Amino acid sequence: MNIAYSWLKEYINIELTPQEVGDILTQTGLEVGSIDEVETVKGGLKGLVIGEVKSCSPHANSDHLSVTTVDIGTGDLLPIVCGAPNVAAGQKVVVAPVGTILYDGDKEFKIKKAKIRGEASQGMICAEDEIGLSDKHDGIMVLDQSAKIGTPAPKYFNIENDYVIEVDLTPNRIDGASHIGVARDLAAFLKQSQEISYKKPSVGQFKVDNTNLPVDVEIGTPDACHRYAGVTVSGIEIKESPEWLQNRLRTIGLTPINNVVDVTNYVLFETGQPLHAFDAKHIKEDKIIVRTLPAGTKFTTLDEVERELHADDLMICDGNSTPMCIGGVFGGAESGVKEETQAIFIESAWFDPVYIRKTARRHGLNTDASFRFERGTDPDGVIYALKRAALLIKEIAGGVISSDIVDVYPNPAQPFDVEVKMANIKRIIGVEIPVDKIQNILTALEIEVVDVTTESIHVKVPPYRVDVQREADVIEEILRIYGYNNVNPETHVNSTIQYSPTPNPEKVKNLISDYLVSNGFNEIWSNSLTKYSYYENGETYKEENTVSIYNPLSQDLNAMRQTLIFDGLEAIDRNLKFQNQNLRFFEFGNTYFKDEKKKAENPVDKYNEEHHLGLFITGNKEDENWTSPVSPSSFFELKSYVENILKKLGFTIDKLKTDSFSNDLVSEGLIYQRGDGKEVVRFGFVNENLLKHFEIGNNVFYADFEWDFVLQQISNHKIGYKELPKFPAVRRDLALLIDEDVSFSTLKEIAQKTERKILRSVDIFDVYKGDKLPSGKKSYALSFVLRDDEKTLNDKIIDKTMQRLIAAYEKQVNAQLR
Repeated sequence: MNIAYSWLKEYINIELTPQEVGDILTQTGLEVGSIDEVETVKGGLKGLVIGEVKSCSPHANSDHLSVTTVDIGTGDLLPIVCGAPNVAAGQKVVVAPVGTILYDGDKEFKIKKAKIRGEASQGMICAEDEIGLSDKHDGIMVLDQSAKIGTPAPKYFNIENDYVIEVDLTPNRIDGASHIGVARDLAAFLKQSQEISYKKPSVGQFKVDNTNLPVDVEIGTPDACHRYAGVTVSGIEIKESPEWLQNRLRTIGLTPINNVVDVTNYVLFETGQPLHAFDAKHIKEDKIIVRTLPAGTKFTTLDEVERELHADDLMICDGNSTPMCIGGVFGGAESGVKEETQAIFIESAWFDPVYIRKTARRHGLNTDASFRFERGTDPDGVIYALKRAALLIKEIAGGVISSDIVDVYPNPAQPFDVEVKMANIKRIIGVEIPVDKIQNILTALEIEVVDVTTESIHVKVPPYRVDVQREADVIEEILRIYGYNNVNPETHVNSTIQYSPTPNPEKVKNLISDYLVSNGFNEIWSNSLTKYSYYENGETYKEENTVSIYNPLSQDLNAMRQTLIFDGLEAIDRNLKFQNQNLRFFEFGNTYFKDEKKKAENPVDKYNEEHHLGLFITGNKEDENWTSPVSPSSFFELKSYVENILKKLGFTIDKLKTDSFSNDLVSEGLIYQRGDGKEVVRFGFVNENLLKHFEIGNNVFYADFEWDFVLQQISNHKIGYKELPKFPAVRRDLALLIDEDVSFSTLKEIAQKTERKILRSVDIFDVYKGDKLPSGKKSYALSFVLRDDEKTLNDKIIDKTMQRLIAAYEKQVNAQLR
């Protein structure tokens, strides 16, 4: 939400700097993200000047260019070649002389001397879009003849600099989504130390000029529309808005459209109440019906997109039930205000937040109106905003108010009754605030104090404060205006001795985090909400197990994640785009899934939550340097981190069962399991198709720990000790030619079953695949460590053991000794 500093000062008389205002707003809960000095037009029209076209003739070597001379008040005429079809002698125009910088979005270009098809050109005669005044490009901008030659364009167009205060609104503080709302909070805070108040523009001059254009209103879906009001204004002229209004809108990042639409946008950002203007001639039967329509009804919105309506989409229809607008979300292409519009109906309403939110999400629309309606607008501000808009339209578009205000409001909103205990105020805030101070704060926040006793305060909270309905909410309001900085922390800490289960989950997590960070990993924290589309047609994580969100904030956050892999790949993709190539990430996070087939009395029992640890590696092992050659990260690098984590947690790797796996997410990998098949961790190569989806060109290696199960195993792990071996170990190596589908885990398992007494470990130290081997074959080089804890091994025992291993490999996997 952008707040213009100069605009804000129209409602509250302050001498504070923009930075001081930002500090106060942040203290009161309207966190300020940034404060920027802005120009209503990018570049501020610097260097541009008003000129007069003295001569204009066709270019000898072109059928669409003109050769002109232009007087800009310097005493010399500038030769300028112009391609606009409407350029003519005698026009007053905007000129960019040589050296002027113009902007095209974020790009800039400087006007230089040039020769265009043999004719010298020392400047540019500008169109509106070329200098940022609008999107029009139907020719050069022709000014009124009263424009004075040589006048700087910033002066002529009254371009002003301002400050924009960006307020990072939280979903509960929609009352701050307007300039008046911010002024109200600012006044409430300042009122605690000085006499000050905010003021709203008066609408006392509103009066009905005639009743020649009445429009009836019928609410057909009262659950979705709680209040609907409107008024007609006829005899208007659609044209550009005055400069002050255009500058106001440009400052906060809006593009002016026409005087009527600009007024509705202005009042929206002034009061927080969305409005909509209909061309009155499209309201058939002079009647508005607010209702839903049958599912599948087609409707074309302002952006010329034909949409298929849902049965719960609230529509604003005419007397024939023809849709004109998606209520509270987006207007229609036919009924909007156009250049030929002469009479309008202005809508001001209070819609149900849930209906609006669902409709906006269904159609992928996020408008300034829907943003406010879906969080809750002020039902008591409907008529004020309507009158304010009608008066402004009369002022800048002419016309007369041609109907009484129609206001259908069957069930008026009531304030929220809340009783606040004095003891709870002190307990929650931590300090004792005088009662009169509390009353002043509540009154400044427009919360009515009904009754005060020694034990409690009874208040009525206005309906626009949808976030203040409980005792704790009112106490929070008191605290934020009283000032968080005025609450001094205690100088001592109370503590008790508590039993901590062994192992402590947080200590274990910190142990592993420290290990990973010391090895170059960075911890990432990602949102548990993710895209539902990730799980559509999924094999490993199925769509039917996805926990979807009924009222998502966006289509990118419409489901709970079942796995950490997608969040990690998003982080990798973002880093790669910022040229961070060598990445090691880890994340501790929860995953969620549901099982609809599960029989359960309580529906909640169908939902599950698990804690996981994910590791991600991509790029090179080290950044490029002169001491060592570049070496890409590999599966075995990830495997070493996985095994080191397990060793740190007390697992014996050799006692874990190893299986290979592949699926739609991991093309090739290993699973470490307990003897009963319970999975501890799986890791491997991220599937190439998945990497393409995220536009990642490098290999990515991913590991997924079942962290809840890991912690459970640690709690069952008993630490023991044994003597160091008295007798030496012996290593023997074998190079085996085996089928391509034979895994190392299979070879290791065969060895352990063949020799249980003296075999201590089996490892692989070389893999070879190439054209020198028979088709379908590969070569593994294995190492075997042998040791007898009772005696020194001799060659006879060693050779006998190795022969038994070779025989087992030949028999069970058809291996050949190389």
